Amino acid sequence: MPFINFATKEINCKIVYYGPGLSGKTTNIKWIYEHVKPENRGELVTLATETERTLFFDFVPIEISDVKGFKVRFHLYTTPGQIIYQASRKLILKGVDGIVFVADSQEERHDANLDTLDDMIENLEDYGIDIKEIPLVFQYNKRDLPNVLPIEILKKDLNRWKCPDFEAIAIKGIGVLETFKEITKQVLRKLKK
Repeated sequence: MPFINFATKEINCKIVYYGPGLSGKTTNIKWIYEHVKPENRGELVTLATETERTLFFDFVPIEISDVKGFKVRFHLYTTPGQIIYQASRKLILKGVDGIVFVADSQEERHDANLDTLDDMIENLEDYGIDIKEIPLVFQYNKRDLPNVLPIEILKKDLNRWKCPDFEAIAIKGIGVLETFKEITKQVLRKLKK
């Protein structure tokens, strides 16, 4: 649910990048951060866990600076992927307005993708959020690596709701902005309703 600050005329929207450990969530966020004009972004905050990082920064896009007289600010989060951080992942989903599910395309990571997706659905249900009602984009990352699953299998097994989806090589920025633009477009569309 977006947070609306009437005093500052700002609407704050939370977008969470969710997926299994080392799927490329952090790479997506860092790539976006590094390619946004400094005046349009806040500070990149890293919350380190034992084995990976959870990142946060806020972003004010120029082209979407006004919705009914309000400035829109997107807060981007990643979740820690490892199963031992299940409570952290659930907490980060609280108040979410849109989700990017970042899947690892490698065949040996498919079970981790499926388990993490089920975990996400369960966490959303605990907050009373129906996955069919929240803006959601799938990203199939690491398409340049050997032993990747065919895109048709990833779509069939993960994107059961036929949401917008993108192939990506996040480390090279391929598919990163397309994914981000789609999730922000969906969040704004829902916000305007």
